[in-house]
Amino acid sequence: MNVKKAIVLIVDEATDNLIHMNGMLEDQYEVRLANSGRAALDIMQHVPRPHLVVVDADLANIDGYSVCQQLKSSPDTAEIPVILLQRDSDEPRAFEHCAADVVAKPVNGAVLRARVDTHLQLRHSRELLKQQRNLLEHVVEEVTAELSQMLDAMIWALASLAETREYETANHLRRVQHYVAALARQLQTHKRFEEELSEANIKALFKAAPLHDIGKVSIPDAILLKPDRLTDAEFEIMKQHTVYGRDAIRNVENALGYTNTFLRYAREIAYSHQEKYDGSGYPQGLAGDAIPMSARLMAVADVYDALISKRVYKPAFTHETAMEMIRQGSGEHFDPDVVDAMLTVEEEFMAIANRYGDPVS
Repeated sequence: MNVKKAIVLIVDEATDNLIHMNGMLEDQYEVRLANSGRAALDIMQHVPRPHLVVVDADLANIDGYSVCQQLKSSPDTAEIPVILLQRDSDEPRAFEHCAADVVAKPVNGAVLRARVDTHLQLRHSRELLKQQRNLLEHVVEEVTAELSQMLDAMIWALASLAETREYETANHLRRVQHYVAALARQLQTHKRFEEELSEANIKALFKAAPLHDIGKVSIPDAILLKPDRLTDAEFEIMKQHTVYGRDAIRNVENALGYTNTFLRYAREIAYSHQEKYDGSGYPQGLAGDAIPMSARLMAVADVYDALISKRVYKPAFTHETAMEMIRQGSGEHFDPDVVDAMLTVEEEFMAIANRYGDPVS
């Protein structure tokens, strides 16, 4: 197996010195020679570039310090180690000019070989570490993507438990999460919302939205599936789905021993999406900004989708009727700024409703 030798560039004006140093290194490395700073810089522009440069500090015109500085100023050559050859012991000046090392003149062969060996091994090690880091980042990306897919699947499995027991379909879940994301993006620059609605948080909202009615899995079928108007007692039981949903997600947080943005949004949406802006909602009767932002977005998205969807207990309203009904609820049922955002992106709402429409029965 042929292993390519590392390339070492030696720069010195004296031909005898070039021949002498070439003899020191040629058995182990591929050696290139230059007799001026300009010639050295020209060689460094061609690939494959030398892996290390040995340069005399006392070159005429462009001296070794200038060669070192120019190599370090270019992203193509900045990582290439430079060893300066000096007659005096002015090592600080060499290191100030970015040299990796200094070898005293006249050059001792054993010293030069040891310094060249050391810096090429260090460079090789850095390259291996970089490759390992890139590989690790790739593996982490793959694992993260796989975990994200698993999380999405679990969210849908859990959310569907509630939705398939009632009248909604999986498309309802798709629609509401896209409505919520559309509202969030529209409100991203609004002074009341900009602090919380980062891109990462919008993604968390999108993932959390399908869990808004997860608490309905604990509501008896006789109430959940009743086609007629609920009695006051039955409605009190129905309202508990918000508490059941919050508790289910809180139990997850307790089991993990921590929470995160996704779990917080999921808990807030499950517990507070039935609150009304004027304080007449449930389960806590919160009003205004006391209602979590995530729940205020969900309230508009969920009611809009309920209005335009056919149910056994009601016909589907048109988009225009649904928009007008929500507009009339601005400041009472809904946060006015969220309603304004919905009216601004209503064409996007219509597109979402069409894209994820329910199958025609």
